[in-house]
Amino acid sequence: MARPTPELIRALRKTAMRLRVSDTYQWGHMGACNCGHLAQEITNLPKRKIHASAMERVGDWEAQANAYCPDSGYLIDDIITAMLDLGMTRGDIRDVERLSNDAVLRRMPESIRYPQRNNRAHVAIYLQTWADMLDEQLSAESTAAPAANTSAA
Repeated sequence: MARPTPELIRALRKTAMRLRVSDTYQWGHMGACNCGHLAQEITNLPKRKIHASAMERVGDWEAQANAYCPDSGYLIDDIITAMLDLGMTRGDIRDVERLSNDAVLRRMPESIRYPQRNNRAHVAIYLQTWADMLDEQLSAESTAAPAANTSAA
């Protein structure tokens, strides 16, 4: 799972909020799907540019993450680099698109424990739940860090 960073947590929350209020969502569109909305938030690129960059190669977000090469010259790889730089892993990209991270799913409300990956309301709840988990992890790490430093002294 992702390395918790304040920037990633903020991006996840803002994306969840965007999905709650936006009428622009299309799971089959690389710039307006689950990862597409998150990529918009992280890169400030418009959905059409994200979609066009992804269409330069074959495959969905999982395939794009698997084919990722930071030196390829493809814009989609620059977009993925920005996502990874915030703390995400390539597996996280797959999980966001498919709403498939078991730890996140276990924390979601029981009524949508098995979310529909093309349902923007479910995506928003998934992203918010993941952000909350990362925030808790970040808080725990920051609380534990001073204690670890004092015991070494």
